[in-house]
Amino acid sequence: MPDFRVHCLPAAKDSAELTLSPEESHHLISVNRARIGDRVIAFDGRGTEWTSELIGDRRQGAVLRVLATHTRPPLPYALTLAQALPKGPAMDAIVRKATEIGADRIVPLETERTQVHLDGERSDRKVDKWRIAALEAAKQCGNPFLPEIAPVQRLNDFIAGAGAGHVELKLIASLQPGATSLMPVLADFRARHGHAPHSVAWLIGPEGDFTPDEVSRALAAGFVPITLGPLVLRCETAAVYALSVASYELSDQVTGDR
Repeated sequence: MPDFRVHCLPAAKDSAELTLSPEESHHLISVNRARIGDRVIAFDGRGTEWTSELIGDRRQGAVLRVLATHTRPPLPYALTLAQALPKGPAMDAIVRKATEIGADRIVPLETERTQVHLDGERSDRKVDKWRIAALEAAKQCGNPFLPEIAPVQRLNDFIAGAGAGHVELKLIASLQPGATSLMPVLADFRARHGHAPHSVAWLIGPEGDFTPDEVSRALAAGFVPITLGPLVLRCETAAVYALSVASYELSDQVTGDR
């Protein structure tokens, strides 16, 4: 992989040249110290990548000459992470890891036990920060797709929205008796529908987990309780674990459906 990756939204996908934003130009020229003639991969976060050459090193508007254009297909499944807001900087790390794993959408949630409450401008600033974290992670891991970072919302609103039919399989991480592992749930879905799910949503709770009432509402809305093992995981560990297991199992199963 080339040393330099930048994010760019060109006016047209067949552009011969790309002009970077001031932020991306500064990062490429001042931080990464790219020089005229260096190869750079630009990507739009939607699957298109441009192999390019740096021909203008202005720190407020670096220019790339396009050498080749590539369109990479998305993953054959879409993973949504609905994460109850943790304390401190843990959400930044969760966003980065979710981007590396290939999550399609990340939804920050306020729950009854959430200790972080964001309103108005503070919420907007946090979402902007998480979008930057996702962009940085995509650059580092070579993911050409940026996840959608949804606005902070209440758990009840997410449950109602997820139940609208655009998510095929809805899961909630659970330590309660009766929670099952993911594999039999996927097998049951395949038996009933004839294919593996193409979209999956994971609900991950805060420190102290969801309240019994929140769990009841999620189950009533069709979420299936899934165990992440016998140990109590920190929420950031649970998010990575859940996404990783789902990604691994779905990669195998969706490929098998083809």
